[in-house]
Amino acid sequence: MTFERKNLSNEQLLDLYKRLLKPRLIEEKMLILIRQGKVSKWFSGIGQEAISVGITAILDKDEYILPMHRNLGVFTGRDIPLYRLFSQWQGKANGFTKGRDRSFHFGTQEYKIIGMISHLGPQLGVADGIALANKLQQNGKITAVFTGEGATSEGDFHEALNIAAVWELPVMFIIENNGYGLSTPTDEQFRCENLADKGIGYGMESHIIDGNNILEVYNKLSELKASMTVHPRPVLLEFKTFRMRGHEEASGTKYVPQDLMDTWAIKDPVENYRKFLSENGILSDEFDTSLRIEIKAEIDEHLALANAEPEIESTYSEELNDIYKKFEYQEVKHSDEIKNIRFIDAISGSLKQSMELHKNLVIMGQDIAEYGGAFKITEGFVELFGKERVRNTPICESAVVSAGMGLSINGFKAIVEMQFADFVSTGFNPIVNLLAKSHYRWQEKADVVVRMPCGGGTQAGPFHSQTNEAWFTKTPGLKVVYPAFPYDAKGLLNESINDPNPVLFFEHKQLYRSVYQDVPTDYYTIPLGKAALLKEGNQITIIAFGAAVHWALETLEKKPEISADLLDLRTLQPLDTEAIYASVKKTGRAIIYQEDSLFGGVASDISALIMENCFHYLDAPVQRVASLDCPIPFAKALEDQYLPKGRFEKELRELLKY
Repeated sequence: MTFERKNLSNEQLLDLYKRLLKPRLIEEKMLILIRQGKVSKWFSGIGQEAISVGITAILDKDEYILPMHRNLGVFTGRDIPLYRLFSQWQGKANGFTKGRDRSFHFGTQEYKIIGMISHLGPQLGVADGIALANKLQQNGKITAVFTGEGATSEGDFHEALNIAAVWELPVMFIIENNGYGLSTPTDEQFRCENLADKGIGYGMESHIIDGNNILEVYNKLSELKASMTVHPRPVLLEFKTFRMRGHEEASGTKYVPQDLMDTWAIKDPVENYRKFLSENGILSDEFDTSLRIEIKAEIDEHLALANAEPEIESTYSEELNDIYKKFEYQEVKHSDEIKNIRFIDAISGSLKQSMELHKNLVIMGQDIAEYGGAFKITEGFVELFGKERVRNTPICESAVVSAGMGLSINGFKAIVEMQFADFVSTGFNPIVNLLAKSHYRWQEKADVVVRMPCGGGTQAGPFHSQTNEAWFTKTPGLKVVYPAFPYDAKGLLNESINDPNPVLFFEHKQLYRSVYQDVPTDYYTIPLGKAALLKEGNQITIIAFGAAVHWALETLEKKPEISADLLDLRTLQPLDTEAIYASVKKTGRAIIYQEDSLFGGVASDISALIMENCFHYLDAPVQRVASLDCPIPFAKALEDQYLPKGRFEKELRELLKY
């Protein structure tokens, strides 16, 4: 191994050695603790330290790093007090996740580190969003994100690289190619000789670097950082290295040929660099010994602090209160000036006024810029706000949602438009595992609204007509909004954008151009989690949302003899249970009307809640009316049969007779 010091001073060379040695000594201590049963799990980075250390050393303290679970050198390089890391690994309160997640599955704004989730790929898209925020601010900052060679097979890897290349985002994509994804060797993972070659397909600059040579890492990245600051662009970096321990300690390394282990042991990044420093008179044995003693003393001192810390205690309320970032509704009242507009106009008006109000708001989606979106909701927005804030995206929903999270982390608000709600399935993972869980895990908001054009009645078939709100109402950490009228759509969307928590905002396509209402022309808000009582009666409570509200109104208009409370939920999560219970206790009967298929839909949970909380007030069983339990078909006759509109009146009358 050849080390080139170039113009580095002795002090700089020794600083890199200290940075290398510290995570190695911590790891050696952790291996002892594992054997003693004092630590439950550990993902070792022994043999890979030079990558984490070199990258952290060349970045400014306020530049974000997104590491993985073998990058201890990132955390020590940012000078996080060791007792906080030990507390994190022990699940104690001085850690970063209140015992809710383990190892390096956390982030910290204080140290500008954004940790991984177990699904690996989404953090690459998060880096895109962070870098986009930097680019919009023109602050010259770059972002570094880690991944392993195994995760380069994930779709998120390709989506994130493509977005970064198209948008010329200043991201260092770091691949630690350590030979194995758990036990699967690289020749069973991909066929290209070098992963850096993948950059060619994205028009992206790429480099192969010896990941065990700290000076090669440091010098090459220093040059790249200086260049990327002047000429923002993404760079793909493949670091050749090796994992000297198992995927995690319990898995061992029996699947690795011994000659391969021996070859890489000779390339140890810490020992080889120590020899270089020693042979060149830069590091004395005395200084090396004293440095090791100093670091080991720090480890023992901070480990004692963590060990002395009591086991974490919590309460139901504390757990539940941390699901969402606290946000107090502040009503914005409108003037008396109104205009009769369509549902679609209300959505567009909300977006426009919110873009004017929030200068840090960015809208992303397929064809939303010059074309104005599939439904023309953002038509003319580019002329008003520019392409930096109204951004066409490639067809890669997962990385775009993750980029929304990155924007939020770096001080922006994001709206992601799904062209159709059906397509959210390809962005499902970052919504339910990243946006939904970030505040609960490490108190980081996810200031992202995902717009969801949904619903049937247009003969668009099984991939453009779903009402898939139930995919998200069962995921703690998400808010789900589903208005039925233009007035509500505008006020609720304004408030969803204000809210720093992730919101799935459903917009029924059939309502876009068929429903008109008098709507204030200026900006106003409606609180999330509050249902609207549209009609009052004493025979029965009808609970509905979306297009089903209009279907229920049609039925009641045809049958004026039915005296019913009609409750438009408007928000499905949080759910206005207070309004539901009050109405049911008054009428003694409840029927829940939804467009989604019956089994597992929102109606099922509402029915259960009514039975559990209003049983003594009921004069009849709770009834659910919904679409058939099959995919939504294309042909009109089949779609009409699928939807519940033709069955509702019969079910309503049967319940009234009970």
